[in-house]
Amino acid sequence: MSIKTVAHINLRGNAREALEFYRSVFGGDLVAVTYADLQAVAEPKEADQLSWGQVTSPSGFHIMAFDVPSAQPYDQGVSSYFVSVRGADADEISRYWHKLREGATIVSDLAPSAWAPLYGMLTDRFGVTWTLDVATEYVPS
Repeated sequence: MSIKTVAHINLRGNAREALEFYRSVFGGDLVAVTYADLQAVAEPKEADQLSWGQVTSPSGFHIMAFDVPSAQPYDQGVSSYFVSVRGADADEISRYWHKLREGATIVSDLAPSAWAPLYGMLTDRFGVTWTLDVATEYVPS
């Protein structure tokens, strides 16, 4: 038996835009199901918002998102989660970084760190904080 953990981002009205952006960064396929598709429209202006969506790519990237309806409370919080993208190839991680940083606030620029050959953190234009790094096996001294 095996499991897979996937980040699921809760947004308010821009989940499709976020998933389209992430697809432009990581490639892959976008699946988007609206409240109208499910015949679950509570507020007519939210009919085309996402009840469920995801991007999956052949490289293994997978993220999900939906639009929290206006009838439900929504608080994105401060530092409530990060999405971590780890890989062994510095060029691949650098490509993702350069695409994700469009419109982002850089928290820590992509550079060598004490624990990884490359590490960076940014908060994208949707308020999602990402960490990208080149994974190495940690061996305590």
